[in-house]
Formats: sequence, C-alpha cells, structure tokens
Amino acid sequence: MKWEEESYSRKDDQGNLVSIDEYEREQRAGVTGMSRVMTRGDLKLYAICGVGFFLDSYDLFIINLVTPIWTYEYWGGLQGKKSPTYPLLLRGAVNAAANIGNIIGQLSFGFLGDAFGRKFVYGKEMIIMIIGVILVISLPNHLKGPTRMKFWYLFAMRLIMGIGIGGDYPMSAAIVAERSSLRNRGRMLGWIFSNQGWGTLAGSIVTLVLLGCFSKSLKAGHYNELDAVWRLQIGLALVPAFATLYFRLTMPESKKFQQSGELSTFKAPSLNSVDSDENYTKDPKSETHEVDGMTGRNASIVEANVAPPSSSVKMRAFFQYFSEWRHLKTLIGTASTWFLVDVAFYGVNLNQSVLLAAIGFSKGTTEYDTLLKNGYGNLIIAAAGYVPGYFLTIYFIEILGRRWIQIQGFLVTALMFAIIAGDYNHLGTAGKFVCFTIAQLFFNFGPNATTFIVPGEVFPSRVRGFAHGVSAATGKLGAILSGVLFNYLSGPTKIGVANVLWIFFACSVLGAIMTFFFVPETKGVDADVLDFQECQEAIRIKNDH
Repeated sequence: MKWEEESYSRKDDQGNLVSIDEYEREQRAGVTGMSRVMTRGDLKLYAICGVGFFLDSYDLFIINLVTPIWTYEYWGGLQGKKSPTYPLLLRGAVNAAANIGNIIGQLSFGFLGDAFGRKFVYGKEMIIMIIGVILVISLPNHLKGPTRMKFWYLFAMRLIMGIGIGGDYPMSAAIVAERSSLRNRGRMLGWIFSNQGWGTLAGSIVTLVLLGCFSKSLKAGHYNELDAVWRLQIGLALVPAFATLYFRLTMPESKKFQQSGELSTFKAPSLNSVDSDENYTKDPKSETHEVDGMTGRNASIVEANVAPPSSSVKMRAFFQYFSEWRHLKTLIGTASTWFLVDVAFYGVNLNQSVLLAAIGFSKGTTEYDTLLKNGYGNLIIAAAGYVPGYFLTIYFIEILGRRWIQIQGFLVTALMFAIIAGDYNHLGTAGKFVCFTIAQLFFNFGPNATTFIVPGEVFPSRVRGFAHGVSAATGKLGAILSGVLFNYLSGPTKIGVANVLWIFFACSVLGAIMTFFFVPETKGVDADVLDFQECQEAIRIKNDH
C-alpha cells in the first residue's frame, strides 16, 4: 500500500495543512472559523484529563498551606511555647519532594507512553498518586526518634506521590493534543491546564473551611486538632482521584498516535482509515465516511497489514529526530523556558505563606489567627490573579499566539519582581501584595500555561510524550532548585527575600529572550503533517542516492 502525501493531508477552510483524520473530524463537526468552543468529545476529554491537573495542582501546592500547620504542630510555637524552629533545609526538601518525583514520573511515563502507547500507561500515574497521598496522610505520630525522622518519611511519601503527578503531565498533554481539532487545540490544552488554578483555589477554600470547622477547639487552645486539619487537607484529594480512575484506565489508544508511530519505520500505515476521537468511548464500527471525495474506513491501525514498530525502533527514531539541529533547538527552547519559569513560579507558590508572613500580611495575635489570615491571603491571590490568568490564556491563545503570550508574561512578571525587590524596605504591605497578585496573573496569562501547551503541539505524536516529559522534567529541576534554596537564601543571615526576588527577575528576563530565539509559534501548525513531509523528503533523498 503506497502512502501518498495527498491522502495524508488536506487544507482546512483557513488554509492550514492538517492530517486527513483532523480534516474529517472538523468536517463532521461542521466547524467553520471560531464557531466551536467545545464538542461533546471535548467535554469528555476535559472531565477525564482536567481532573488529573486539578489534583496535580491541589496536591503540589497544598504543601504551601500545610507547612505553617506542621510548623506549629511539630516544631513548637503552640500555646505560648518557643518560636517555631522548622529547619530551613528540611522544609525546603519536603516542599521539593513532589517535584523530585515529578521528574521521575515525567521522564518515565513520557518514554513509556511513546514506546508502548498512551493506553498502556494512562491511569497508572493516578494509581501511584493515590498510593502516595494515602501514605502521606498515614504519617505515624508515634514514630520513634527525633521529629526529623517523621519529616524524612513525609519527604519519601511525597516523592512517590510526585511520580504519579509527574506522569500526568506528558500523558494528558499528548492525549489532549492528539484528540483535539487543530483550530481548538490550544484552547483545549489551556482548558485542561487551567484546572491547576482551580486546584490551587480549592486548596485555599478547603483550608479555610476546615479551620472554620475546628475553630471552636482551636480558639480554646486545643491545637492537637491541627493534626486532623492537615490530614484532611491532603486526604480530600482522594475523592476526585478515585472518581476519575476508571475512565483513565479504560481510555482507548488515539488514532493519531497510532498513525504517527509508523513513521518511525517509514512503513506505509493505513492512513485512509480515519477515526473521530471525539467518540472515543464507543467501540469501533465498520462504517465508511466520504471525505473530500475519499472513502475512509473506521478501522484501527493495528488491524492493518502493517506491524506496529517496536519500542526500540521508536526510541531510535526519537534520537534520530532530535539529531537534527532544528528539532533539538526547539527542545532546548521548550525545556529551558520551562526551567526558567518554574524557578520563579514554584519559588513563589511553594513559599507563598512565607512571603505573606515576610511582607506582614499574615501576622496574627494567635496561631489560629495567623493560619486564618494566611488562608485568606492565598485565597485572594488565587481568585484575583492565579485563576483569571488561565482564562485570559484560553481566550487569547488562538488570537495572539503562544509566543506573544509567553514573552509578555515573562516581561510583566519580571517587572513586578523588580518593583518589589527594588523598593522592598519602603513599599507597603498592600503594594507588595498587589504586585504578587499581578505576577500570579501574568504567570498564568503567560509562561506557566504556554510552556505546558507548546511542547504538546510543536512535536509530532511519535515523540511527543517523551519530548514533553523532557521539557517538563527540566522545568521541575528549576522548581526543585527554587524550592530547596528559597527558604535557605531568603533567611536574614543570607541574601534575604529582596535579593531572591532579583534572581526571579533575572530568570524571567532570560525566559523572554530564550522564547524569542528558540521557541517557534505553533498556532495553526500540525506537527504530524510536517513530520510526514520530512520523512517523505528523507525517503526521496535516500532513493535518489
């Protein structure tokens, strides 16, 4: 069977070259211009993948709200005792533990997803995350030895949880990109990733509700009740995790991944077999569909007369793909910009309670009052800056493009950090609070969202999982670096909070520069079509010689 270029691609009504599978999906949906936001299939995808990112964010950032409680409960400060003495480096290690696990999960699940398929691994990351959460909230208070031992236990269990969270990044990004229409792909990825904002907001709300439920006991000085508060804070994430697990484990393989994978062998897949991934919950049926004069059969590639490539062949194809500078340059761009934004983003978000205390916002007369003000501060920042930023990205991403949003986001956050750091000793609490809120807005209407979206679009399906995993894992190196060193460097005996913010400023400016020179625009680009054309050219050159 000959694999002809004209049978692989079509031009849509906006002149974009798209795969025939993509073309048929849009024609059946009757899509013209910007008429569609979400189809029924998109909503299914949003529910299954979106809940994962909600939980990812909730579990990653709840540590910011749990840390003050741990400080009071385990390190002193209760009922007039000595000031809390939670060791800075240990606090940084526990905060960064999930991000260390993220790296392992992102690389391993990204590799396994490309090598064995999305269906083979999807849902397994949720199981690992569930196990990690259960082990964290099972911390035995009767554990013998110094308090440090309990926190190294928390470090290990949060690392396990982080492996599951990390595995969700490349898998959900690849699955959403491969099942979304080209004109709506950026918005769908934005919608999925926006659940990170809802997860953070939910963490603040849950904290305030739980403090309210235990207010009578806490106001009476029964601070042993804090033990129940933090275990519920973390453990409530298990409810939506169990609710979505079955649907992840039973999601079928995406047709686009099956087709793209066969490029690794330059063999001829059955590309006339087109499928609508919007109805992915249904069993395949032998129907025929007319597409621009072509007939396609709704059959799986595995039913074709071409054996799928082995995992070793796919890995060789991965390294072959990135042996070309133009592709490696893009990977360097996506990885480095993700690293730079995560240094600042996680430096702020994993330590937002520390920053609120440093600027005087969460200062209270009692432990309960301090925890309550800290919860309100995190809630205001999430509601006013964090969540709206995602929706600005969703609205503008197909209008302004990814590069513009990423560059302006980097530059505005850099400006906010420069204002706070430059006048740190004179700028009032309200001024600093407003600047932090604006920074959060432009993190998410900016590089925090687009560094996730672009790797899911710019690489073809056959290498997308691992390439997205490499980019995300590099980003998490920045998160770990910031999580561990922030508490250490921001201390009064070190460089202080203001100088740490200058480091965040420098990372943001460098991120804008790297985006300009290394990150391409992916709006309206089908990476699988470009990959096919490159492979066709390689075959022609080989035949000429």
